Amino acid sequence: MTARTMSEDEVEEIRETVVDALLVLANVAQGDCSAQLEVDEHGSNPLSFLLSGINDLIFTLGTEQEQSKVFRRELEERLTTIEQQRSAIRSLSTPVIEVWRGVLCLPVVGVMDTARSAEMTSALLQTIVEKGSKYAIIDITGIDVMDTRTVDHFIRMAKAIRLLGAECALTGLNPHIAQTVVHMGLDLSDIVTHRSLRDALYRYVTSAGTTPQAARPTGV
Repeated sequence: MTARTMSEDEVEEIRETVVDALLVLANVAQGDCSAQLEVDEHGSNPLSFLLSGINDLIFTLGTEQEQSKVFRRELEERLTTIEQQRSAIRSLSTPVIEVWRGVLCLPVVGVMDTARSAEMTSALLQTIVEKGSKYAIIDITGIDVMDTRTVDHFIRMAKAIRLLGAECALTGLNPHIAQTVVHMGLDLSDIVTHRSLRDALYRYVTSAGTTPQAARPTGV
């Protein structure tokens, strides 16, 4: 039995089919899985079976692409939620409170590290600029241990505050921290210290030419 010779029309049809298939596959390579090849299952085109397989592949890729988009969107939403929660935690861990007109207080609780120190300093300096504050009180009542690195954090913070034209005071040193600072030979001479937040606030309002009785806290 001899093979049938294809006519010019059949050869041209196959050529056009191959070109169409290549164009569709090129679009698929670019991420477009919306196109499908025309398949005449009852025709004489010898590539019909191959075209059907390509269509099945495109459909499968399109389905996986949609699932990937849904997964990516869910992942982005979760990452956004995590970042919002992280931002809220950072805000709670570095609360800057205006305790008096022109007076800010940064209560520090827990362990100080480089990252947290940078966040606290940034938040405090930004608030000083926004509110035009003249006095910043860093209250460390919530800190149980102070080492050389922690002292260095506060010294750098105090210097940055003074560069903005504001005063800085450190309050809340407990007896244990005071003894540790002395025994370790740590230098706090660059930071004004007060026993309590009340003492620091009293010092500010009196040096400002007012008295605690005459001065009014913000919002009163």
